[in-house]
Amino acid sequence: MDSTVKTQDTSDPVTAAAHAPAGLQPFLHDAVVTLHAPSLVLSRPDGQFAGGADGFFHGDVRALSRLTVTVDGVALAPVWGGPRGADRADFRAILRGLGETTADPAVALHRRRTVAPGRLTEDVEITNAGIRRVAFRLAVTAGTDLAPMESVKTGDRPDPLPARSADGAALTWSRDGVTVRLAADPAPDEVDVASGGLSYDVELEPGAAWTATLRCTAAHVDGDQFPAAPADAVPWRTPELRSADRRFDQWVRQSVADLERMRLTDPTSRQRAPQGRADQFLAAGAPWFLTLFGRDSLWAARMLLPLGTDLAAGTLRTLARRQGAVVEPATEEEPGKILHEVRRATQEFADTFALPPVYYGTVDATPLWLTLLHDAWRWGMAPDEVERLLPHAESALAWMRDHGDADGDGFLKYVDRTGRGLANQGWKDSGDSVRHQDGRLAEPPIALCEVQAYAYEAARGGAALLRAFGRPGADAWEEWAERLADRFRERFWVEDADGPYPALALDRRGRPVDAVTSGFGHLLGTGLLNREESALLAARLTRADLDSGHGLRTLSSAAVGFNPYGYHIGSIWPHDTAIAVHGLVRAGFADAAAPLADGLLTASAAFDFRLPELFAGHGGAAGPRPASYPASCRPQAWAAAASVLVLRAALGLDADVPGGTITVAPGFARAYGPLTLTGLDVAGGALGITLAADGTVSTTAPGGLTVVTVS
Repeated sequence: MDSTVKTQDTSDPVTAAAHAPAGLQPFLHDAVVTLHAPSLVLSRPDGQFAGGADGFFHGDVRALSRLTVTVDGVALAPVWGGPRGADRADFRAILRGLGETTADPAVALHRRRTVAPGRLTEDVEITNAGIRRVAFRLAVTAGTDLAPMESVKTGDRPDPLPARSADGAALTWSRDGVTVRLAADPAPDEVDVASGGLSYDVELEPGAAWTATLRCTAAHVDGDQFPAAPADAVPWRTPELRSADRRFDQWVRQSVADLERMRLTDPTSRQRAPQGRADQFLAAGAPWFLTLFGRDSLWAARMLLPLGTDLAAGTLRTLARRQGAVVEPATEEEPGKILHEVRRATQEFADTFALPPVYYGTVDATPLWLTLLHDAWRWGMAPDEVERLLPHAESALAWMRDHGDADGDGFLKYVDRTGRGLANQGWKDSGDSVRHQDGRLAEPPIALCEVQAYAYEAARGGAALLRAFGRPGADAWEEWAERLADRFRERFWVEDADGPYPALALDRRGRPVDAVTSGFGHLLGTGLLNREESALLAARLTRADLDSGHGLRTLSSAAVGFNPYGYHIGSIWPHDTAIAVHGLVRAGFADAAAPLADGLLTASAAFDFRLPELFAGHGGAAGPRPASYPASCRPQAWAAAASVLVLRAALGLDADVPGGTITVAPGFARAYGPLTLTGLDVAGGALGITLAADGTVSTTAPGGLTVVTVS
């Protein structure tokens, strides 16, 4: 009897789960994401590119929309698939029935994926662990639509492009200045250009293995808008946490690995940056936002300050080079304003919604830029680097006074004057996010509560910088901040059956928008509130309508219009909760911060320690694991950086390098003790912290700095 098994093709690798109806944003919750910015890959858990948003992307263009591996006539049974770190993933499957003599599987497929900037590599290995010789045809099928990212996001289904043959051994595609090439080693037995197929006739003896390597490269003819950062130039120390709660350790480890692969560089900075290196910043998130975003990049850099100031410095300079200089209504640019996002071309989402390549439609990036500069100075950013940015700081301060207040009532606010931009321009920027408790949408111009807190902190921080470097205006900006605090106290505070609280916003008539939201957390620790007001918000944040048990809901579950799957009206954003955790600690309410931090830690484990941009707000009462928000980015820079901010909050860690001190005040860190943390950085020197089982703190700190321990 011949032990060779020959088969015919009966399989269809395209799964219905990957598809959404045309015109709807594709879901991502079950996608396997591997990335090395500015490139990334989305695939099914079995490794196939099978529709929807799946593909290999480079620089906001989908370089491959289809990549499947099949074996003629044999059903592939996936048994495992997932990421290994940030830029690698593995997928294993059984070739059902092939070479089997018992119920045990005999022949297996293993795909090993690696992503690098502009390059996707996959090793495809078939192993025969059976006792029979097998023969089969393996087919790789590839294709592309070279769709821009916004087209993929809106659910468009562009027609695939025809492939061309390169030397009879590879496939190529090109359009609009983008070129893609797919080659294989060894060369295929057959190349079918019409179908995008590469085929191999394989024979395997018992115990033998066969391997082929697929290499896909993608490039823009004019180069990358924001090139990848060098592998040997990570702008922070890598922290090592060893705690009694291994979940915390893994959360920090996975987050930092993801952040390392989200680094991009500003090509305009190479000649001017220290040591000739290009400035680095973090892209906002994969897949939709793998580019420069003012707000996201600033928040992520601020959260990572305990690891060093180089990322903050690069982010500040990158944004300063693009700081607004003129009044340009089409892009919403204004003198001193910090931008919202940068793309290669205009993003056309709909007839009434389109964003220009450089878009300034954000109300909070400018004060956040100022606060990052102040905080980076306190964490040890070189004084000469700080001083060179002070003219930009003065311009940013002037923007808050001269342009941020659209109607002269003393509050920073926004309104989309283009009619085609973002209707809401705070971090909750979806069109339905700013609403009254009864569900009515607020009318612009809108003054958000958290933006007033950012402005207060920015003015105070700006004043401190001006005074420290002998520049005029410090007193005036401190007075400006105090007038803002007085106006906020008079105009924003409202009351319901549970007591007083700040409204989400003021609408165009100056009326409070009285929804109860997670925005409370952004006010705490900024100095805008007094002790009594902070205590009221600490109590509010721990109530079950906001604290879900997995983090803070963006909108109270008691509000009209609450939706656990609403982007900003009931979902949970990790960075939002982490900001609240840190704010509570800064305001002196570590006990209130502890359950919120633990909720995030629980959620991180449910998402394999790669917290997404957001997830559903059902909460712990609905089940032990949070449900996904199906279109969420994962990883997202500020969601990943949240792990470091929560760790900082747990330890009560702060730095004042100009004042010569580092403060460690462990509050709820004792819940994770004993712990040892190394790889922190203050003023370029290493900081290590050990918390013993009895609560004793010991540290190793850079010379010239005094560690103040507060029990």
